Amino acid sequence: MLGTLATGLILRKRVHTGSDNAAGPVSSIPVSIKDIARSANVSHSTVSRALNNSPRVKSETVEKIRQIAEESGYRGSAIARSLATRRTRTIGVVVTTIADLFAAGVVSGIETVAGDHGYSVFLANSNADPEREMRVVRTFEERRVDGIIVTASRVGALHLPLLSRMNVPIVLLNNQHPSQFAHSVMIENLSASYEATRYLVELGHRRIAYIGDRNGRTSDTERFGGYRQALDSGHLAFQPELVLYGSGTPESGMEAMAAFLRLPDRPTAVFCYDDMTALGAMRQIRDAGLRVPRDVSVIGFDDLSIVRFTEPPLTTVRQPMSEMGRLAMEAMLDLLGGSGATHEIKIRGELIVRASTGPPNAAANAAG
Repeated sequence: MLGTLATGLILRKRVHTGSDNAAGPVSSIPVSIKDIARSANVSHSTVSRALNNSPRVKSETVEKIRQIAEESGYRGSAIARSLATRRTRTIGVVVTTIADLFAAGVVSGIETVAGDHGYSVFLANSNADPEREMRVVRTFEERRVDGIIVTASRVGALHLPLLSRMNVPIVLLNNQHPSQFAHSVMIENLSASYEATRYLVELGHRRIAYIGDRNGRTSDTERFGGYRQALDSGHLAFQPELVLYGSGTPESGMEAMAAFLRLPDRPTAVFCYDDMTALGAMRQIRDAGLRVPRDVSVIGFDDLSIVRFTEPPLTTVRQPMSEMGRLAMEAMLDLLGGSGATHEIKIRGELIVRASTGPPNAAANAAG
């Protein structure tokens, strides 16, 4: 009853314009903590504690205050809460570009966990520029986000001391440079690329090319390492002319594949650093009048949503993008909760076999 009466009192606050007539023009005044305190006959601090689930307030008082707040349409101020708790309940996420399908999958996972725990996500592009990435990170820190997740980071050891000194938790997702940063989520590149290349060896391929990433990423070093290990385990000699590097774009995949096709003894299969490179390689094979996989088998890495719909559908290594985003956000929540644990999370990739791979063409294999 008290809540209903108090609500009626609060909601009838009016600002009159030109007349004392209650039926005249009025404008609503937002309900404040002071109004709720006056209606509940308690102090301002008691209302604040009750609305923030403080155990210092009796349960019956909390219930009464919450009833008044709900019925009066009270909406707490995020700014006021952040001043009181020193938390903004926001997370900054840095991606290479919002057009990146991998980043989209990761951010989806981050937002799911963040939303479930009452956090909002701010998104910013780094454009694959280490200096811009650091500026974005600094801006997030200045805006007092509670934590920062950086995907496909290119900051590397150059800025590692600065990251370590920041007064905000940072989690790196698919960190692309060697570092000893304490909190990260990554795919197990070495084992995943070994499995992909080993599959080509088991199909009977003997001249297997690799198109890597020229930006000096740790992930490229590991994927190339898995490629080499699979060749060794299949007793195949490493052939330097079958390794070229691109920029992770379809265009660079086309350029590298065109160079392979000009070789007197072209490869019968190619393992690509990522799916976008693989899409370019497939396009170049078709443009040369050849067919995938009859003339050249192609494997990518990521399992972007579009590669199921290419012609033929692309064999690739699946990175569980949404799951990686969820794990990164869960690690962040653990840090925000005061955990001093180190989070170095490694996730296994999964080889997804589709129609872009098959046994080598008999004539091409005989030439090899």
